[in-house]
Amino acid sequence: MDKERIEERERKLQERLEKLEALEKEARQKEKKLKEKEKAKKQVLLRLAPSLWNELAQWADEDYRSINGQIEFLLAEAVRKRKNGYR
Repeated sequence: MDKERIEERERKLQERLEKLEALEKEARQKEKKLKEKEKAKKQVLLRLAPSLWNELAQWADEDYRSINGQIEFLLAEAVRKRKNGYR
């Protein structure tokens, strides 16, 4: 009886392992697609006054973002608000 229980537990563990491996593979594929999308971002040359740059840098630091990430976040937020009718 103990041998049967052990074999059953091993079978269930093997099934779990296979499911986890499938999930891991799926996660890697999604991560790869996201990285490809990130590479496709457009570049923009942006000139800012030093005082504005400093304010954005401080704000980005407070939000744990890079300055570029902060600018992108703020622009995305402005576009989202505009789409929702906030002008």
